[in-house]
Order: sequence, then C-alpha cells, then structure tokens
Amino acid sequence: MLEVRDLHVSYGAIKALKGISFKVEKGKVVTLIGSNGAGKTTTLKAICGLVKVQAGNVFLNGENITNKPTNEIVSKKVAMVPEGRRIFPNLTVYENLLVGAYQRNDKDGIQQDMEWIFSLFPVLKERLSQKGGTLSGGEQQMLAIGRALMSRPDLLMLDEPSLGLAPIIVEQLFEVIHKIHSEGKTILLIEQNAYAALNIADYAYVLETGRIVLQGTGKELLANEEVKRAYLGG
Repeated sequence: MLEVRDLHVSYGAIKALKGISFKVEKGKVVTLIGSNGAGKTTTLKAICGLVKVQAGNVFLNGENITNKPTNEIVSKKVAMVPEGRRIFPNLTVYENLLVGAYQRNDKDGIQQDMEWIFSLFPVLKERLSQKGGTLSGGEQQMLAIGRALMSRPDLLMLDEPSLGLAPIIVEQLFEVIHKIHSEGKTILLIEQNAYAALNIADYAYVLETGRIVLQGTGKELLANEEVKRAYLGG
C-alpha cells in the first residue's frame, strides 16, 4: 500500500531523514521505533505532505504522492493522528468528529462511522456535547483517533498515541488499535513504547538519527539483544 524510497528531509542545515526506505503492506501493522530525534514524526509528516521532501519518493498504491498537498493525500484515504493529539479544544466532541469527515458528503455513512467510533470509545458518546479541551488526556487521544477514522481511511498513521498517558489507558488504547486493525485498516504506528508497539506489529523498523538501522517482524525485534538493550530496558 505504502512505499517510501530513499527519503531525505532537512530542516535548514539539519538532516532529519538520510535516505530511509520501507514498505507498509495492505492490512498490516507496521511500526517505526526509535528515540527522540530519530526522525519518526518527520517521516509521517513527509508522507502527509506536511514537510517538504528534498529527495526520494513516497508511493501510495503505486501512485507517487511525494510533496502532494495534504488535503489531496487525505482524499486518497490516508489519515494521521498527530503527536500531542491536536484536537480542537473549543469545539465539542461531536464537532471534532465532524471535522474528520469534512471531505465527505455521505450523511448515512458518516453517522454509521460515528456509531462505530462510539463502540470503540463509549466515553466519547457520553461526552458528545463537551468541549474537547475539557477532556482528560486519554479521552483527547481517543477523540483524535476517532476524528482520523471519520475520514474513513485505508491507511491510519498514529504518532506516539501513548505519549503522556497512564499505563492502564495505554493498554486500553492498544486494544482498540488492535480492534481497528482487525476491521481491515492498515496501520503505520510511531511509538516510543517499543514493547507495546512491537507486540502489535507485523513488521517493524528501528530508526536512529534519520536512518533505518534494523528491521524485522515484531517478534524478531522483541527478541533482538540490541533492541532489548536500547529500547526494552534489558
């Protein structure tokens, strides 16, 4: 579904990505793990057209989408849940969810998807008329994921969904991510919680300072001694 080839991105004189290449097959969960500053978020932003690609290409279902406008990429059924949630604090939960469907006009389908999201996150239905900014951190993350799903994406990209959340909420979120995947969504997951990410991933890549240094199945990297030392506290 997604192929990144020899991607280079810079912020001024700082080279954030130094020629990374990876694939995301349809129906799979692929994760990118790495420490702060490794280039994980930049990778997602480059795919979405939020930062300029200096060299290399991004292909979606065989089509070159490198440096395309973000709204055009969203219309091709790609959605990103950004780091830090970035919900609209002064809009209600309902309004935030509707924003996710701004490119759609199928009223019945929008309502069906909203009900599906309520089945994933029942608390959002309880908070429907509440302003997004008054929700807890975990609830805001649920809302951010729900908003992305409202665009009915085939590829869902998640940037650090567990960041700053209590362990029990993280566990619940990863259960929902697994459920979303089981509904047929392809997922590209950026996550500092390497253990949780590798447990759910079909395939994984390790980023260090803008380069991919290791790759393998989630199980293979969980068992890798280098990964254990660097990311799993072992």
